[in-house]
Amino acid sequence: MFALPLTEDVELRPLDPWRAEEFLAHLDRAREHIRPWVSPSFVATDLPSARAVLQRYADRWATDSGGIWGLWWRGTLVGGVMFVSFDVTIGVCEVGCWLEPAAQGRGMIAPAIRRIVDWAVRERGIQRVEWRTNAANTRSIALARRLGLQHDGTLRQLYPSPRGRIDLEVWSVLADEWPARPSVH
Repeated sequence: MFALPLTEDVELRPLDPWRAEEFLAHLDRAREHIRPWVSPSFVATDLPSARAVLQRYADRWATDSGGIWGLWWRGTLVGGVMFVSFDVTIGVCEVGCWLEPAAQGRGMIAPAIRRIVDWAVRERGIQRVEWRTNAANTRSIALARRLGLQHDGTLRQLYPSPRGRIDLEVWSVLADEWPARPSVH
């Protein structure tokens, strides 16, 4: 198994179904913090649902339609990055991330996203990378800006939520814009 160092204290590793117990323990620490921003199907509450989330992404990886990687900070799973969707045929993917509160502000998400976007663009020929986020998620929007993504628009009142319908912002970077950034290899 591989572990890709991102910083002195942070590693990016595959988040496979056999890690369901560790994933669930992480979600127990992160659940209330990430619940407003991620799909309800992602926020597993028991071992079978944690395993199902990771299996869903393992199946996507096996069919070349997505993937998920965890971020370990000093040996503890604290968040991760993912291809929510991945379609080489049309050259479009969507990236996403999540992080538990104790890991915020440690500079680990941006290098992880850069790593998977760089791979998607340079190795797989992806032409458009999307970032979709709740318009109220200011941290996610700030990260999209730091990564150099452009705001494409806002899909108003797209999804229902307990507090009313939410707006979804769509950000993107195109392949010919991405190589202008330094390679992460």
